[in-house]
Amino acid sequence: MKAIEITSFGAPEVLRLGSRPVPVPGKGELLIRVAASGVNRPDVLQRTGNYPVPPGASDIPGLEVAGVIVEGDVPAMTAAGLKVGDRVCALVAGGGYAELCVAPVGQCLPVPQGLSDIEAASLPETFFTVWSNVFERAYLQAGETLLIQGGSSGIGVTAIQMARALGATVLVTAGSDEKCAACLALGADHAINYKTADFAEEVKKLTAGKGVNVILDMVAGSYVSREVDCLAEDGRLVIIGVQGGIKAEINAGLVLRRRLTITGSTLRPRPLEFKTAIAMALKEKVWPLVAGGAIKPVIHSTFAAADAAKAHVLMESNQHVGKIVLTW
Repeated sequence: MKAIEITSFGAPEVLRLGSRPVPVPGKGELLIRVAASGVNRPDVLQRTGNYPVPPGASDIPGLEVAGVIVEGDVPAMTAAGLKVGDRVCALVAGGGYAELCVAPVGQCLPVPQGLSDIEAASLPETFFTVWSNVFERAYLQAGETLLIQGGSSGIGVTAIQMARALGATVLVTAGSDEKCAACLALGADHAINYKTADFAEEVKKLTAGKGVNVILDMVAGSYVSREVDCLAEDGRLVIIGVQGGIKAEINAGLVLRRRLTITGSTLRPRPLEFKTAIAMALKEKVWPLVAGGAIKPVIHSTFAAADAAKAHVLMESNQHVGKIVLTW
């Protein structure tokens, strides 16, 4: 099969189209003929040598795919309501940039009605991440307010729509007026251009000094101290990326007085059982919203798989709004 290989750690040009043996699904797994592969920030980190592959995972990059089941563990598939020939999208620990990809049955979901393979391939990584962190780890509830750092990213556009659909007020930050406008068009209640305004001060104004209940942060670093400052009482900050650095200083007095929670997580190394539980929750609570059009995939660009390097250049430019997808 054809696959995109990381020939050495470095710039996007190290991604090359190569040939690999077809992977063989084991117990509890199935094989997908891939039509489209999502591109995500962790793929870039893996390419540069800053995101080690978990033990047992493929060294081929790619964490999400969509396509057709060609074979697999029949009892496991039957128990999950799947069969050969079904269109599915899947979260994988690696191997997504390839014509064929093995996925755990528990991490596969049926393609929502009406969606193309390209749209379906854009769902798993961000939907699993947002559900796990915003709704399970940070316990966002209807009627609360969420601040999303980087609202125009793949994670951001998913979080905006999911939070709004489930009854929250949504504030976002973005790096240009155009990106802010795109976030508002997706349903954000307020958008803050972090290059021209202090997001912490703007949050205080927009919430009449109360602050937000939950913050989804992909930056960390110097952002954390300001985020602590604009959390409401019993507020929750969940960190899912460290683009701004791993070190931060906080006002511990505010944490005490406001009873704040600071947490975080990474998804890729978590066990199958954890990811399967997320998949089940998404199928029950979110997939109907996607099928009904309340939540829509946001695709910025597609590239032929052989042009994966160009997709990574775009990812690193931060000029995109929504997801980048490779097609096979």
